[in-house]
Amino acid sequence: MTKLNLILFFVLIAVSLSIVTSQHKARKLYFELEQLQELAKKYETEYGQLQLEQSTWAMHSRIEELANKKLNMQVPDAKRIQVISLEDLKP
Repeated sequence: MTKLNLILFFVLIAVSLSIVTSQHKARKLYFELEQLQELAKKYETEYGQLQLEQSTWAMHSRIEELANKKLNMQVPDAKRIQVISLEDLKP
């Protein structure tokens, strides 16, 4: 009977240690998950800001203004504009 009690005691100790270890791992992983979610929120905010900045830099009025000032480009007269349909380009 003492052998059975010793075996059960060691099994109980092993199970208790495994429960403590698994709880510790779960807490550690949960903490890591929280950190990664916070980082993801920061990246989403930064991505939104970058999209806004890109749309500002790519505005047609800004591009046209830079073309006029820096490159001395001008919008052509209506007489010089030709519209080509895609059907004309087919062989």
